[in-house]
Amino acid sequence: MDFQFLYTSFVTLLRGVPLTLELSLYAVFFGGILGLFLTVLRLSGIKVLAFISEAYVFAFRGTPLLVQIFLIYYGLAQFRPFLQELGLWSFFRDAYWCAVIALSLNTAAYASEIFRGGYEAVPAPQIEAARACGMSGFLLQRRIIFPIAIRQALPAYGNELILMVKATSLASVITMMEITGIAAKLISESFRAVEVFIAAGTVYLLLNFILTRIVAYSEWKLSAHIRPPATIKSASKLKTA
Repeated sequence: MDFQFLYTSFVTLLRGVPLTLELSLYAVFFGGILGLFLTVLRLSGIKVLAFISEAYVFAFRGTPLLVQIFLIYYGLAQFRPFLQELGLWSFFRDAYWCAVIALSLNTAAYASEIFRGGYEAVPAPQIEAARACGMSGFLLQRRIIFPIAIRQALPAYGNELILMVKATSLASVITMMEITGIAAKLISESFRAVEVFIAAGTVYLLLNFILTRIVAYSEWKLSAHIRPPATIKSASKLKTA
């Protein structure tokens, strides 16, 4: 293995990091909003709205992301005259926005189920205690249900964020030059797949390591009420000493 070429490939692949992060951030932002909306539909108690949410989640979780990207990027071209009339063709012919749409729609399905699980995991006694204190409606949601649901859903949603960073690699199939797209170009030029893919894997590993630390810190900040006080920690250390 040529370590000099490996290092050169690693430095070259770093050029794709901004695009990878852009795709990930856009997908997480729009997908999170759509996922939250789907969760509201699912928990609305209205059968028609709940069915729409369930059908959406079933469709996007049950089909590969690669197929969804192809359908959006190539499939929408079949409706070019209609999109041109609406003035949307310049938007949908751009591979960048097609990738963002596909990633957002895909992660929204998973985020919806994660949010629903976190919402339903809120302990009923805590809700009853809040209502006994006079809380209801938006105040109950803001002070009790929403914070607990976020804390419950964060570990699973952290996994979804990591998966979304890795899923951006599929954008390379529609000419996006993110990390995997640059890696494919390097391989076609050098015919040295092992070194290039090791370098690409290292870049993704570093990105996801930073992301896991951010998620872990967020979990730590949100769990202050279940951590032992500093005085108890210090006292236990003195006893053991």
